[in-house]
Amino acid sequence: MFSTSTLGVAFVVLGFGAMFLMYHLWGYPFDKATRTSAAPRWAMYLHRVLGYLFALVYVLLMVEMVPRLWQYQVEFPARTVVHMVVGFTIGFLLLVKISIMRCFRHFEEWMPYLGTAIMLGTVVLLGLSLPYALHEEALAANAPGGSAFSQASQERVARLLPSAGLPAEANLDELSTASSLRAGRSVLTKKCIVCHDLKTILDQPRTPAGWYGVVERMGDKPTLFTPLSDQEMLRVTAYLVAITPDLQKSRRQRREEELARAEAMQTAALPTAASAVGMPMAPPAPVVDLAQARMTYEDVCSQCHELADVDAAPPMTAEESSELIRRMITDNDAELTKEQIEAAHAYMVAHFVDKKI
Repeated sequence: MFSTSTLGVAFVVLGFGAMFLMYHLWGYPFDKATRTSAAPRWAMYLHRVLGYLFALVYVLLMVEMVPRLWQYQVEFPARTVVHMVVGFTIGFLLLVKISIMRCFRHFEEWMPYLGTAIMLGTVVLLGLSLPYALHEEALAANAPGGSAFSQASQERVARLLPSAGLPAEANLDELSTASSLRAGRSVLTKKCIVCHDLKTILDQPRTPAGWYGVVERMGDKPTLFTPLSDQEMLRVTAYLVAITPDLQKSRRQRREEELARAEAMQTAALPTAASAVGMPMAPPAPVVDLAQARMTYEDVCSQCHELADVDAAPPMTAEESSELIRRMITDNDAELTKEQIEAAHAYMVAHFVDKKI
């Protein structure tokens, strides 16, 4: 069974092929009296085959999509409305085109316009949905082992599921198997998108516990049709965990960056804060190589502004130097290490305040 994204790609490829072949065929002489073209017969037959294949893929896509219209629990979002209108318009234009070819040949002059309009609608239709279907497949392909269903991915899911807060009766070993993960993907692509498109789901990756919390809330919502079963909720949770392999790493990285930023802020603000409340100053910093400090100052400060800006309004005290560095961090998002802050501060004090260099 072809996936929706595979059908979508085939839909676009067949559409472009049929359209450009149509443009080529329309360049041959056409006898209006006999309604025959001088174009090669093989090319005309190929164009006809591409057209019918295009119509077949359209029907397959509609069989997949139309039943969902009766299952939406909420008002259609704007993007879905556009998707529906364009999809039904393509179907109407296809019927008109086929009718002209089979029954109303005296309207053949309209065929290039109809073909171009159908292709334009195809591009818009797939542009609204195909990128997110491909995004989901890319996430699955980038899981450990090259697939969300690989042995490495299964082992990773088995390791993370205990932290998801699943019910005690949940069989974690079974949920991390390839067959269960495939079933979870089916739930995601068949049932979850009844109320949410893939963009909404995939735009905000979560921790295992976060995924289960979202799935559980969605499962509790009323539905006119078959709701998610407990097993389906567990399986889709496991699959969502499988396709977000870098989430924990990225969260740790962001946390480390936040801690480094807080430490840098504290380092930069310490002299100013201490003097402002009359507290003893921090112990003097180790002796700094001013030549190296100058290079650090010029490197980090020139990333956001010209050094002449500082020369035009230099800090007059050590506290002002600290305040200037603090503003670089808070206002300009300067990413400075503790060592860079100390070096830049030492240079500014020596150059602007003490005028030693």
